[in-house]
Amino acid sequence: MAKANSDLYAQLMRAGADLQPRLSWQAGSAGEHRAWRRRFRPCLGRLMGRMPEAVPLAVRWAEKLEPPGFVRHKIYVQAEAHYWVPAYYYVPRGARRPPPALVCLHGHSGILPYIGEGTEAQRQKAMKLALDFAPFFAAQGYVTIAPIQRGWNETAIGIDPHETGCQRLVLDAFMIGQTPVGLRCWDASRLVDFLETREEVDPGRIGVAGLSGGGMVGLFWAALEKRVQLAMIAGYYCTFRDSVYAIYHCLCNCVPGIMEWAEMREVAALVAPRPLLVISGTEDRIFPIRATRAAYRQLRPVYEVLGAGDRLQSDFFPGPHAWSNRKTMAFLRQHWG
Repeated sequence: MAKANSDLYAQLMRAGADLQPRLSWQAGSAGEHRAWRRRFRPCLGRLMGRMPEAVPLAVRWAEKLEPPGFVRHKIYVQAEAHYWVPAYYYVPRGARRPPPALVCLHGHSGILPYIGEGTEAQRQKAMKLALDFAPFFAAQGYVTIAPIQRGWNETAIGIDPHETGCQRLVLDAFMIGQTPVGLRCWDASRLVDFLETREEVDPGRIGVAGLSGGGMVGLFWAALEKRVQLAMIAGYYCTFRDSVYAIYHCLCNCVPGIMEWAEMREVAALVAPRPLLVISGTEDRIFPIRATRAAYRQLRPVYEVLGAGDRLQSDFFPGPHAWSNRKTMAFLRQHWG
C-alpha cells in the first residue's frame, strides 16, 4: 500500500506561505496610514494578551557601583502587585543638561553579558558580540536602564535545568491569557514611569535598544508605547515566516495568531514615523539576512508615505547574530543631537 504524505513541516510551511495577513499595510497616504493604524494597534494589543493591573510607582535601590564615566545602580521597580522588575540603571557623570535615556533589552544570554559582567566567559562573549551596549551608551553620555527580562537570571523559574528560562513563563502565561512579550513590554513601560521621575533624564527623549529576544520586545514595545521616541532593533527584524515560523526559536517568540493578522513589517509600521535603526548580521542564521533585507525594503514605503524616509536606517554588518555599533552613535546624534 502506498504511503500517504505525512510531512508535517512541509505542510506547515505551505500553510504559512499561503496565509495572507488580514491587516497588511497598504496605505497610499498619511491619512490612510492613520486609519490603518487605528485598526491594527488595538488588534496587536489583543494578540499580546491581557496586561497586569497597574500599581503606583515604587522603587527599591539595592546596589551602587562607581566605575569610570558613570554610576551603575541596581534597582527594583514594582511592575504589578507581587512582582518587581530588577534593573541596572546607568547615569553618566558630568552631564551639563539631562541627556536622553535608552531602555536596553537583553536576549537569551541573560543579563550579565549585556552589562559586561559575570564570568570570564560571559565578559568575553560580551566583547565578541558587542552585547554590553547598556554601559557602552552610558559611557557615551546617555542614561541607560537594562532590566532583567522575565524568566531570566534571578527571575528564572528553576524547575528544569534544561529550560532557557522561558518555557514555564510561556506555558503559564498562555494559560491565563497573557504572553511573555506582553509582560516584558509591560515591565519596560514601568521603567519609563521611573525614568520620567528622574531629574537626570530628558523625559521627551526616551528610546529603546534591543538584541535578539530584546529586539523582539523592543519592536513590539515601540509599536505600542507612544513614549518610545526612537528604536534600535538588532538581530530580530525579519519576517515571521522566514525566521520564527520556519526556524527553531525559543517559545517566548510566539505571539498566538500574529501571522493571521500581520507580518513583522506591520509591527514595525506602528513605530513609524519615529526613528528606527535596523541592525542585522549578514551571517545571522536564525534571522536570515535575505528575509531581513526584503522586510526592510517592504518597510521603507511606510516611512516614505509619512515623509520620514530619513528616519529609517539599516546596518547590515558582516557578522553573526550580534549587536553592532557601526551606526548607532551617528543615528543617535542625527535624531537627538
